[in-house]
Amino acid sequence: MRVVVAEDLYLLRDGMIRLLQAYGHEVVATATTGPETLDALLKWRPDVSVVDVRMPPTQSDEGLKAALAARREVPGLPVLILSQHVEQLYARELLADGAGGVGYLLKESVFDADQFVDAMERVAGGGTAMDPAVIARLLSSGSTNRRLEGLTEREHSVLALMAEGLSNQAIRRRLFLSESAISKYTTSMFDKLGITDDHHNRRVLAVLTYLNKA
Repeated sequence: MRVVVAEDLYLLRDGMIRLLQAYGHEVVATATTGPETLDALLKWRPDVSVVDVRMPPTQSDEGLKAALAARREVPGLPVLILSQHVEQLYARELLADGAGGVGYLLKESVFDADQFVDAMERVAGGGTAMDPAVIARLLSSGSTNRRLEGLTEREHSVLALMAEGLSNQAIRRRLFLSESAISKYTTSMFDKLGITDDHHNRRVLAVLTYLNKA
């Protein structure tokens, strides 16, 4: 995959470059400021980008703003936010277009290379990869979608793990459920959320409905 890495800390940026290259991916550009990030995303239109939130010149939210601006220009451009901070407003905006191809991980929660690269590849494929702490922050604010209120406790648990990017098999192992039970819960969940079989990626739409609560 062609990757843009936007991170202002040299050691972390260089480490990610070496890691991605070791997994066979090509880092086509790097950026160390918000404006550089936007320029790189629009110029290269990578298969996926890894973007920090707080970058120069003000060390506030330039990276996330650049990612949002790039997705407005190129809808669905895959972006994985990797940060120490949860910016609820902009994180929700990142999810609001419903296009998928988004992820938001906290640096402190990434424990191994496989976990990180797997999340990046899911985002590149149009899916989601959301840190549980980010999900909790998003769900703690705003109003609740009435369709979500119709879900059972177990269906909520399945949907929360989907938001993290887990496959049905991984969810089954986490919740100690059978394959048929997972199929039953997901089918019921999609029906309650009004997501029909003709949608090309029902999982992504369900996750976005869950996180946006709109």
